[in-house]
Amino acid sequence: MTKNKIEMDIIHPHCAGIDVGSRSHFVAIGQGDGDVKEFGVYADELIALAQHLQAHGITSVAMESTGNYWQNLYVELVKHGMEVTLCNGKFTKNIKGKKTDVKDARWIQKLHTMGLLSGSFLPDDTTETLRTYCRQRQNMIDLAAEATHKMQKYLKLLNFRLDVVVRDVCGLTGLAIIADICKGNLDPEKLSEHRHGNCRKSKDEIAKALKGNNRKDYLFGLKQEYESYQFYQKKIAECEIQINTLLKRQINTDPEKKKLKTSDKGHKRVNKNAIKGIDLNQASYQYFGGTDLMSIEGVSHSTILTIMSEVGPEGFKKFSTAKEFASWLRLSPNNRISGGKLLSSKTPKGSNRLKIALRNAANAIGNLKDTHLSNFFKRVAYRKGRTVAVSATARKLAVIIWNMVVKQVPYQPPTQYLFLDEKRKLAVIAKMKKQIGKLGLAKEELGFVNT
Repeated sequence: MTKNKIEMDIIHPHCAGIDVGSRSHFVAIGQGDGDVKEFGVYADELIALAQHLQAHGITSVAMESTGNYWQNLYVELVKHGMEVTLCNGKFTKNIKGKKTDVKDARWIQKLHTMGLLSGSFLPDDTTETLRTYCRQRQNMIDLAAEATHKMQKYLKLLNFRLDVVVRDVCGLTGLAIIADICKGNLDPEKLSEHRHGNCRKSKDEIAKALKGNNRKDYLFGLKQEYESYQFYQKKIAECEIQINTLLKRQINTDPEKKKLKTSDKGHKRVNKNAIKGIDLNQASYQYFGGTDLMSIEGVSHSTILTIMSEVGPEGFKKFSTAKEFASWLRLSPNNRISGGKLLSSKTPKGSNRLKIALRNAANAIGNLKDTHLSNFFKRVAYRKGRTVAVSATARKLAVIIWNMVVKQVPYQPPTQYLFLDEKRKLAVIAKMKKQIGKLGLAKEELGFVNT
């Protein structure tokens, strides 16, 4: 009995597979015993690795995105003119038998030869630079929030109930009082003089809340955390300078983008963590070539900044359809079908910063009234709960944003978003029409007809 041998087409005839590691990389240029070679991770050894591939006529390379170890190797291979496929490790782990680095390298090379590996999304250089600045800024914001929580803890231990009399401990009134406490002023009456005009509580009530036990160890801890908070705020400002410089340089180098102007979004609330020194509404409109992403209800300044830094205008074009983009974000249901029966439709696990930003925007949309997206949110929430509604609305946002950026389609919902004064105006007009109908007045009698 003869066995039939099934052969697969070779897609990449001159390719290599690399098993990336923390201390060494294993490079396979074939399936033979002498086709695998180990290289170190130092700069000179990475150059030697690239030259080794060039000497054997390799034009295409596949490797796993293992931690951060692949980044320097990826840059070096691209610099030497090679086509690099960076794939997710879950697509290469199903190897039969004992697992070793040599076998992993051969397996990756074999899969890549037959074209069975798909590359991961990688942003362009400008977006990657912007991403570095924005992520560092977000890290500093998180550390500043941690310092804020510790300041609140020490204030409560000192029995300074500043959290009761002010809305935000790190607001204008709160920071001024904490700064004076750290300087040694513990007089409640003098501390209450820092009350800002917008503060709802009176000076007497603030002074009453600032009568504490004045323990020196807690005062020392409060001072340490206040200095840490000020340090992080300084670092946030430095990151914002780099972000503003990069965005302005990208916009000013294109005369067509520089001429673009968008409408003001007065209804978009700006919180204290929003980037300063640049109008993000105008900058994003120019950065995306006339796409007004801020016109979508629920999309805030932080959402726009995340879209700009995580994907960028060129990154959207790497996804052929809006469904593919939503699937990459892991916002689409993963339908599992067997025998014509739907076994599961759960959303795949996994997250990234853009997915989190879109889910936050979707959650904000759920709190709006009488808008196209909020009505969609409420219909889904009524049937399947708020958690599912957040995911469904986030996916809808991803599809809308992809179509706006790639196809240059403006956002035109069936139900327009109305400001509060516009809603009041429509209510008054409806009431007037009702009164006119009751009185049976004609247009001529009202004097509105032009002669």
